[in-house]
Amino acid sequence: MTNPKSAPIDTVLFDWGGTLATWHTIDLYAVWRSVAALIDAARADELAARLLAAEDSVWARSRDEHRSSTLDEVCLLADVVMTPAALAEYERLWHPHTELDPDALAMLTDLRAQGLRIGVLSNTIWSRQRHEDIFARDGVLDLLDGAVYTSEVPWTKPHPEAFLAAMRAAGATDPASCLFVGDRLFDDVWGAQNVGMRAVHIPHSAIPANQIGHTEGVPDATVQRLAELPALIQTWNRTAA
Repeated sequence: MTNPKSAPIDTVLFDWGGTLATWHTIDLYAVWRSVAALIDAARADELAARLLAAEDSVWARSRDEHRSSTLDEVCLLADVVMTPAALAEYERLWHPHTELDPDALAMLTDLRAQGLRIGVLSNTIWSRQRHEDIFARDGVLDLLDGAVYTSEVPWTKPHPEAFLAAMRAAGATDPASCLFVGDRLFDDVWGAQNVGMRAVHIPHSAIPANQIGHTEGVPDATVQRLAELPALIQTWNRTAA
Protein backbone atom coordinates (compact mmCIF):
# COMPACT_ATOMS: atom_id res chain seq x y z
CA MET A 1 0.00 0.00 0.00
CA THR A 2 1.26 3.48 -0.85
CA ASN A 3 2.15 5.85 1.98
CA PRO A 4 -1.06 7.88 2.41
CA LYS A 5 0.91 11.01 3.35
CA SER A 6 2.86 11.12 0.08
CA ALA A 7 0.54 9.76 -2.59
CA PRO A 8 -1.33 12.20 -4.83
CA ILE A 9 -5.06 12.38 -4.20
CA ASP A 10 -7.15 11.18 -7.15
CA THR A 11 -10.44 10.39 -5.35
CA VAL A 12 -12.42 12.43 -2.83
CA LEU A 13 -15.11 10.67 -0.82
CA PHE A 14 -17.70 12.60 1.15
CA ASP A 15 -20.01 12.02 4.04
CA TRP A 16 -23.49 13.38 3.37
CA GLY A 17 -25.36 14.67 6.43
CA GLY A 18 -23.39 17.46 8.10
CA THR A 19 -20.88 17.56 5.23
CA LEU A 20 -22.40 17.84 1.75
CA ALA A 21 -25.71 18.61 3.42
CA THR A 22 -25.89 21.21 6.17
CA TRP A 23 -26.29 20.02 9.76
CA HIS A 24 -29.70 20.37 11.38
CA THR A 25 -30.74 19.45 14.89
CA ILE A 26 -34.04 17.60 14.51
CA ASP A 27 -36.75 16.70 17.00
CA LEU A 28 -37.01 13.05 16.04
CA TYR A 29 -39.87 12.35 18.41
CA ALA A 30 -41.92 15.12 16.77
CA VAL A 31 -41.22 13.60 13.35
CA TRP A 32 -42.27 10.14 14.47
CA ARG A 33 -45.32 11.55 16.29
CA SER A 34 -46.60 13.14 13.07
CA VAL A 35 -45.93 9.91 11.18
CA ALA A 36 -47.62 7.77 13.84
CA ALA A 37 -50.73 9.97 13.82
CA LEU A 38 -51.32 8.90 10.22
CA ILE A 39 -50.90 5.22 11.10
CA ASP A 40 -53.12 5.11 14.19
CA ALA A 41 -54.15 8.47 15.65
CA ALA A 42 -55.46 6.95 18.87
CA ARG A 43 -52.08 5.30 19.59
CA ALA A 44 -49.83 7.97 18.11
CA ASP A 45 -47.87 8.66 21.31
CA GLU A 46 -47.22 4.97 21.88
CA LEU A 47 -46.20 4.27 18.29
CA ALA A 48 -43.96 7.33 18.14
CA ALA A 49 -42.16 6.25 21.30
CA ARG A 50 -41.63 2.75 19.88
CA LEU A 51 -40.36 4.11 16.55
CA LEU A 52 -37.95 6.48 18.27
CA ALA A 53 -36.65 3.71 20.52
CA ALA A 54 -36.16 1.44 17.52
CA GLU A 55 -34.29 4.13 15.60
CA ASP A 56 -32.10 4.86 18.61
CA SER A 57 -31.28 1.15 18.88
CA VAL A 58 -30.10 0.82 15.29
CA TRP A 59 -27.89 3.91 15.59
CA ALA A 60 -26.43 2.52 18.83
CA ARG A 61 -25.68 -0.70 16.95
CA SER A 62 -24.04 1.33 14.20
CA ARG A 63 -21.86 3.11 16.76
CA ASP A 64 -20.85 -0.01 18.69
CA GLU A 65 -20.94 -2.83 16.14
CA HIS A 66 -20.77 -0.90 12.84
CA ARG A 67 -23.73 -2.84 11.47
CA SER A 68 -26.22 -1.20 9.16
CA SER A 69 -29.99 -0.89 9.18
CA THR A 70 -32.91 0.32 7.09
CA LEU A 71 -36.09 2.26 7.62
CA ASP A 72 -37.98 -1.01 7.12
CA GLU A 73 -36.02 -2.60 9.97
CA VAL A 74 -36.79 0.34 12.26
CA CYS A 75 -40.49 -0.20 11.60
CA LEU A 76 -40.13 -3.95 12.13
CA LEU A 77 -38.34 -3.47 15.45
CA ALA A 78 -41.08 -1.05 16.54
CA ASP A 79 -43.79 -3.45 15.34
CA VAL A 80 -45.28 -0.66 13.23
CA VAL A 81 -46.53 -1.00 9.66
CA MET A 82 -45.62 2.08 7.64
CA THR A 83 -48.44 3.19 5.34
CA PRO A 84 -47.86 5.12 2.09
CA ALA A 85 -49.35 8.26 3.64
CA ALA A 86 -47.14 7.94 6.72
CA LEU A 87 -44.02 7.43 4.58
CA ALA A 88 -44.90 10.51 2.54
CA GLU A 89 -45.25 12.48 5.80
CA TYR A 90 -41.89 11.17 7.02
CA GLU A 91 -40.19 12.30 3.82
CA ARG A 92 -41.98 15.66 3.88
CA LEU A 93 -40.83 16.38 7.42
CA TRP A 94 -37.24 15.45 6.60
CA HIS A 95 -37.17 17.42 3.34
CA PRO A 96 -36.08 20.77 4.88
CA HIS A 97 -33.22 19.00 6.65
CA THR A 98 -31.62 17.69 3.44
CA GLU A 99 -30.41 21.11 2.30
CA LEU A 100 -27.21 21.12 0.24
CA ASP A 101 -24.30 23.06 1.72
CA PRO A 102 -24.04 26.41 -0.11
CA ASP A 103 -20.45 25.63 -1.20
CA ALA A 104 -21.09 22.08 -2.34
CA LEU A 105 -22.05 22.49 -5.99
CA ALA A 106 -19.19 24.83 -6.89
CA MET A 107 -16.72 22.77 -4.87
CA LEU A 108 -17.71 19.49 -6.54
CA THR A 109 -17.56 21.13 -9.95
CA ASP A 110 -14.05 22.38 -9.14
CA LEU A 111 -12.89 18.93 -8.06
CA ARG A 112 -14.29 17.45 -11.26
CA ALA A 113 -12.37 20.10 -13.25
CA GLN A 114 -9.19 18.94 -11.47
CA GLY A 115 -9.85 15.45 -12.84
CA LEU A 116 -10.62 13.93 -9.46
CA ARG A 117 -13.07 11.10 -8.86
CA ILE A 118 -15.89 11.93 -6.44
CA GLY A 119 -17.82 9.54 -4.23
CA VAL A 120 -20.17 9.44 -1.26
CA LEU A 121 -20.33 7.19 1.78
CA SER A 122 -23.30 7.86 4.05
CA ASN A 123 -24.43 6.12 7.22
CA THR A 124 -28.14 6.05 6.50
CA ILE A 125 -31.33 4.06 6.93
CA TRP A 126 -32.76 5.60 3.76
CA SER A 127 -32.79 3.98 0.32
CA ARG A 128 -30.43 4.74 -2.54
CA GLN A 129 -33.39 6.13 -4.50
CA ARG A 130 -34.19 8.60 -1.73
CA HIS A 131 -30.62 9.90 -1.71
CA GLU A 132 -30.34 10.03 -5.48
CA ASP A 133 -33.58 12.00 -5.67
CA ILE A 134 -32.09 14.53 -3.25
CA PHE A 135 -28.81 14.76 -5.18
CA ALA A 136 -30.70 15.14 -8.46
CA ARG A 137 -32.85 17.88 -6.92
CA ASP A 138 -29.69 19.74 -5.92
CA GLY A 139 -27.95 19.27 -9.27
CA VAL A 140 -25.03 17.19 -8.01
CA LEU A 141 -26.00 13.61 -8.89
CA ASP A 142 -24.13 13.71 -12.20
CA LEU A 143 -20.97 14.89 -10.44
CA LEU A 144 -20.69 11.65 -8.45
CA ASP A 145 -18.70 8.69 -9.77
CA GLY A 146 -20.18 6.35 -7.19
CA ALA A 147 -21.86 6.14 -3.83
CA VAL A 148 -22.39 3.67 -1.01
CA TYR A 149 -25.41 4.06 1.24
CA THR A 150 -25.11 1.83 4.26
CA SER A 151 -28.75 0.80 4.03
CA GLU A 152 -27.56 -1.38 1.11
CA VAL A 153 -24.50 -3.01 2.71
CA PRO A 154 -23.85 -4.90 5.98
CA TRP A 155 -21.58 -2.27 7.56
CA THR A 156 -21.57 1.35 8.65
CA LYS A 157 -18.70 3.76 9.13
CA PRO A 158 -16.19 3.37 10.67
CA HIS A 159 -16.04 -0.28 9.56
CA PRO A 160 -13.15 -0.64 7.07
CA GLU A 161 -15.32 -2.48 4.55
CA ALA A 162 -17.67 0.51 4.28
CA PHE A 163 -14.78 2.76 3.22
CA LEU A 164 -13.33 0.19 0.84
CA ALA A 165 -16.75 -0.31 -0.76
CA ALA A 166 -17.08 3.44 -1.30
CA MET A 167 -13.58 3.61 -2.75
CA ARG A 168 -14.38 0.87 -5.24
CA ALA A 169 -17.75 2.42 -6.10
CA ALA A 170 -15.98 5.63 -7.08
CA GLY A 171 -13.50 3.71 -9.25
CA ALA A 172 -10.40 3.91 -7.04
CA THR A 173 -8.18 1.00 -6.02
CA ASP A 174 -5.68 2.40 -3.50
CA PRO A 175 -6.84 3.91 -0.19
CA ALA A 176 -3.71 6.08 -0.12
CA SER A 177 -5.00 7.94 -3.19
CA CYS A 178 -8.29 8.72 -1.45
CA LEU A 179 -9.33 11.59 0.77
CA PHE A 180 -12.40 11.31 3.00
CA VAL A 181 -14.24 14.46 4.06
CA GLY A 182 -16.66 14.36 6.98
CA ASP A 183 -17.98 16.02 10.11
CA ARG A 184 -17.39 13.19 12.62
CA LEU A 185 -14.04 12.43 14.21
CA PHE A 186 -15.01 8.80 14.93
CA ASP A 187 -17.07 7.64 11.96
CA ASP A 188 -15.33 9.72 9.30
CA VAL A 189 -11.81 10.69 10.36
CA TRP A 190 -10.74 7.68 12.44
CA GLY A 191 -12.56 5.30 10.13
CA ALA A 192 -10.96 6.63 6.96
CA GLN A 193 -7.46 6.79 8.41
CA ASN A 194 -7.86 3.25 9.69
CA VAL A 195 -7.91 1.97 6.10
CA GLY A 196 -5.06 4.21 4.91
CA MET A 197 -7.00 7.19 3.57
CA ARG A 198 -6.36 10.79 4.47
CA ALA A 199 -9.18 12.59 6.24
CA VAL A 200 -10.40 16.18 6.36
CA HIS A 201 -12.71 17.29 9.16
CA ILE A 202 -15.41 19.92 8.70
CA PRO A 203 -16.38 20.73 12.32
CA HIS A 204 -19.82 22.28 12.02
CA SER A 205 -22.12 19.55 13.34
CA ALA A 206 -23.51 19.24 16.84
CA ILE A 207 -22.98 15.48 17.05
CA PRO A 208 -25.36 13.97 19.65
CA ALA A 209 -23.48 12.62 22.66
CA ASN A 210 -24.97 9.15 22.17
CA GLN A 211 -23.51 8.98 18.65
CA ILE A 212 -19.91 9.77 19.60
CA GLY A 213 -17.77 6.66 19.37
CA HIS A 214 -14.97 5.28 21.52
CA THR A 215 -12.17 6.87 19.48
CA GLU A 216 -11.59 10.23 17.83
CA GLY A 217 -9.22 10.55 14.91
CA VAL A 218 -6.84 13.46 14.39
CA PRO A 219 -7.61 14.84 10.92
CA ASP A 220 -4.93 15.47 8.33
CA ALA A 221 -6.54 18.88 7.88
CA THR A 222 -9.57 20.81 9.11
CA VAL A 223 -11.56 23.16 6.88
CA GLN A 224 -14.24 25.60 7.93
CA ARG A 225 -15.89 25.61 4.48
CA LEU A 226 -16.12 23.08 1.67
CA ALA A 227 -14.89 25.82 -0.64
CA GLU A 228 -11.42 25.42 0.93
CA LEU A 229 -11.04 21.83 -0.27
CA PRO A 230 -9.96 22.26 -3.91
CA ALA A 231 -6.98 24.46 -3.00
CA LEU A 232 -5.98 22.15 -0.16
CA ILE A 233 -5.97 19.13 -2.47
CA GLN A 234 -4.00 21.02 -5.11
CA THR A 235 -1.37 21.89 -2.48
CA TRP A 236 -1.09 18.26 -1.36
CA ASN A 237 -0.86 17.04 -4.95
CA ARG A 238 1.85 19.57 -5.84
CA THR A 239 3.85 18.35 -2.85
CA ALA A 240 3.38 14.72 -3.92
CA ALA A 241 4.39 15.37 -7.54
